[in-house]
Amino acid sequence: YFYGTFPEDFTWGVSSSAYQVEGGWNADGKGPSIWDSFTHIPGNIKNNDTGDIACDSYHKVEEDIYLLRALGVKNYHFSLSWSRIFPSGRNNSINSHGVDYYNHLIDGLIANNITPIVTLYHWDLPQALQDIGGWESSALIDLFDSFADFCFQTFGDRVKFWITFNEPQVIAWVGYGTGAFPPNVNDPGSAPYRVAHILLKAHARVYHTYDDKYRASQGGVIALCPNIDWVEPKTPSDPRDIEAADRYMQFLVGWFTHPVFKNGDYPEVMKWKVGNRSELQNLPSSRLPVFTAEEREYIRGTADVFCFNTYTSKIVTHATTRLRPFSYEYDQEVLTKIDSSWPSSAITDHRAVAWGLRRLLNWIKEEYGNPPIYIIKNGVGIKPKSDVDDNTRVFYYKTYIDEALKAVVLDGVDLRGYTAWTLMDNFEWAVGFDERFGFYHVNFTDPNLPRRPKASARYYSQIINCNGFPDP
Repeated sequence: YFYGTFPEDFTWGVSSSAYQVEGGWNADGKGPSIWDSFTHIPGNIKNNDTGDIACDSYHKVEEDIYLLRALGVKNYHFSLSWSRIFPSGRNNSINSHGVDYYNHLIDGLIANNITPIVTLYHWDLPQALQDIGGWESSALIDLFDSFADFCFQTFGDRVKFWITFNEPQVIAWVGYGTGAFPPNVNDPGSAPYRVAHILLKAHARVYHTYDDKYRASQGGVIALCPNIDWVEPKTPSDPRDIEAADRYMQFLVGWFTHPVFKNGDYPEVMKWKVGNRSELQNLPSSRLPVFTAEEREYIRGTADVFCFNTYTSKIVTHATTRLRPFSYEYDQEVLTKIDSSWPSSAITDHRAVAWGLRRLLNWIKEEYGNPPIYIIKNGVGIKPKSDVDDNTRVFYYKTYIDEALKAVVLDGVDLRGYTAWTLMDNFEWAVGFDERFGFYHVNFTDPNLPRRPKASARYYSQIINCNGFPDP
């Protein structure tokens, strides 16, 4: 265990996302999103839960700000609901009530010295845009840019930290590969690559819009935010396992960060694997689309900082995978597993493996040339029963944040901020309210949705107050 404190200007925060907390799914002229449509179909979500009300943050701005103040955070990371601002997804349908809601929240945060970090897209696409093809349609590049432009213009005088996409790999793979999330497309071999291609172009477009029109006057930063699991080679002395671990990282993260932080293009190993396998599958061309030289130039360098979310680690080995059916998963030619001695959580493959975070931070430093890094989401899910005395969560934060501290102090990683997931128990996507990640317990059976602090809230607040773990 390592005692010490983070740099003086280190920022501590907590995260949430629009669909998971806001509720008010059709309040005051909000349009439906793909998550509204998806959760309203019985059987899609555990216990048929929905985010229709969630934590009702749409009506509880003051209360949310009070909870944030009590924690003592310097940052609050949240996302904007595109269909709350543009019900039809287009800027010819501006909903002033939605705009007022976010203005009220942002002003309240700033009045309390809490810096907003704002994600433009956390999975809740306006249903109207899904109806024209969703992220499989390149029309979304312009439409997303127009939404982002409006947000920069409307909120950018106060918001100085923007994220374009939360976990683009999840959008592409879980939305379009497995289809477990809306829009529920099950095309594992091709759709994820096509969607990712459009997401990268849309991200770059929005970055350039900020750069060209707003940066000089607003002076903010903008990035995208992948999800990253650390993977440890099963046999660290076996070159095939080391290559498999790197390949896993390139397919998971490099898919989006290699184009942005390196050369505007996909990782070599990805181009090679998908291309080679597509050839063996007798396809006329690779299932991985190709960027033009112009597009590569346009995408390269479109992030000011390196943001990411992380929850767990895995063990990886090389595997020979089958050629059919076509699949992004098989393309990686790896096998992942977990060590059964790692502490478990409410999510089967989310084990607490704190040392993985330090290794991951060092990997980012080496792989991308020591960029300024922000952890945007990190936390652990626990089943509701045992939730207020959440000592397992306290242990999770204690060990994960300590490994982050080692990366900063001992390894020279340029980590600037840590944002925990999440402020309060909320709608956890496919599992509904069955997994709780919050610092505050929410009683979802009481119509007033009362919040009360857990042991982890007091613990995190203490870490923030001490800026780490001062030597006792």
